[in-house]
Amino acid sequence: MLALRDDIAGAIALGHSEGAVEKADRDRLLGALDLSHRTVDEIMRPRRQIEMIDADLPPGEIITRVLASSHTRLPIFRGSDDNILGVVHAKELLREVDRLVRGEDGSVAAIAGLDIEKVAMKPYFIPDTTILDEQMRQFLARRTHFALVVDEYGALQGLITLEDILEEIVGEITDEFDVVGKDSGLTRAEDGGYLIDGAMTIRDLNRATDWRLPDDEANTIAGLVIHEAQMIPNEGQVFSFHGFRFEVIGKRENRITKLKLRPL
Repeated sequence: MLALRDDIAGAIALGHSEGAVEKADRDRLLGALDLSHRTVDEIMRPRRQIEMIDADLPPGEIITRVLASSHTRLPIFRGSDDNILGVVHAKELLREVDRLVRGEDGSVAAIAGLDIEKVAMKPYFIPDTTILDEQMRQFLARRTHFALVVDEYGALQGLITLEDILEEIVGEITDEFDVVGKDSGLTRAEDGGYLIDGAMTIRDLNRATDWRLPDDEANTIAGLVIHEAQMIPNEGQVFSFHGFRFEVIGKRENRITKLKLRPL
């Protein structure tokens, strides 16, 4: 099966090199093929980027934060963000607010009695080693589009949605609530190099530039630099590997936030 997949991928790549297959079509076809041997930890939103709601906040503050978010579903926690109580859906929260305000004996003051745990859906946890193709099937079978990713010890690592998996095939999907013009993570520098967000995945960078940086040891471009350097670099340090020059432009604590990259 793996050999057949490689044959198909090779034919698609050849078709692109000969001009018979457009880049966008090549990316979609290869993206669909890749789902069967890639895992959720490669594309999930990492834990530090997850927007969560503290269940102990006043009800009015919870409502404000949910409405201010660009996400429809938000995990809720109590005490520690390791203690996930559930996932609140903005529409379900709106239904509960409507019941409290407009229901029998309802009033605006009744919002103070909002129980966010009652509104939240039960959290759906999956292992970080789950294959993307299998997870897409699970999302469709369970009729849910949102899962929290945990490691072998049960610690929260990130979250993944059905949209994240589909984007591996069709590219970025945006709607009216997504931030317009948000940084793609990749911009061209005046000297011909590229300024790259450290959190950008190697796969996304390769797809955007047609480079072939390896992603077997790291998922992000910052992770690749740390792996190759065998250290956490300081701002201003320069490295050369895989035929590219990597310069650390920005760093926050132990995270590389911005890199400058150009082919040697």
